[in-house]
Amino acid sequence: MEGQNKTLGFVILGFSGNVEMQGLLFILFFIMYTTSLLGNALISITIRLDSSLHTPMCYFIASLSLVDICYTSVTTPKMLANFLSQDKTISFFGCAAQLYFLLFLGTTECFLLAAMAYDRFLAICNPLRYSSIMSKQLCTWLVAGSWASGMTLSLGQTSLIFTLPFCEDNHINYFFCDIPPLLRLACGDTTINEITVFMAGLLITLFPFLLILGSYAHIITTILKITTSKGRQKAFSTCSSHLIVIILFYGSASTMYLRPPSSYSLETDKFLALLYSTITPTLNPIIYSLRSKEINDALRRRMTSKIFSFNI
Repeated sequence: MEGQNKTLGFVILGFSGNVEMQGLLFILFFIMYTTSLLGNALISITIRLDSSLHTPMCYFIASLSLVDICYTSVTTPKMLANFLSQDKTISFFGCAAQLYFLLFLGTTECFLLAAMAYDRFLAICNPLRYSSIMSKQLCTWLVAGSWASGMTLSLGQTSLIFTLPFCEDNHINYFFCDIPPLLRLACGDTTINEITVFMAGLLITLFPFLLILGSYAHIITTILKITTSKGRQKAFSTCSSHLIVIILFYGSASTMYLRPPSSYSLETDKFLALLYSTITPTLNPIIYSLRSKEINDALRRRMTSKIFSFNI
């Protein structure tokens, strides 16, 4: 294609050209990244070691923690390195790999959240059959299916982006390789690619979201039928943390990928990408540890036993 340049790499401009801000941004994102890693690892290890947490919902939470650890590790280390370095380049294949794993893990999280909604639906709306339906085998299949879906669907999206021709400007005004900023750098007509990406976004985000919406419509109807306020409060508390995570993740991700290209705003995109790629993985372990009584109690038991053994 005329005007096409065989791009060897890209330059990630990041948040700010202000040199004085780079150190502050490094500290801020380093704290968030460390908090995300430690929090998600702590929840995952606690669930694995505490037999009282060997339930389907906790199994899904542990899987979600693993996804969040990988998800934030795809972009944040490179971003931290860019804050401290004058060389902000990333190779063509490095950018492609970053986009693939970002989409892969984000898609996996979408389907995991849908599987968790189905688990809550069974637990609240069909409690007598919950144990027989939500077996260990079904849990394994749901988690494996989420990972497999993310792996497969993201390959197509990444291929669509990186078969586009890129011209002279290779500066990504963003803090990692993502679809919107890469489409801006592409040469020629990208209409087909934009439509395809939008349709893929519908499949990846809207389909799981509709499953979640249907599950919670039944859950809310069931909770409202409970006669006692204590019973309603107990039923709602079992899914409140999941609802908060869904609002944070789906709210930012769907706004990012399910908009027409004409409505893209660079500053808005940066904020939304920051929300779903860095802030949400940091908040998830905090939300689940605070809102889930079982996980909260297990963490306290673990911490108390460690402190007691240390004193002895």
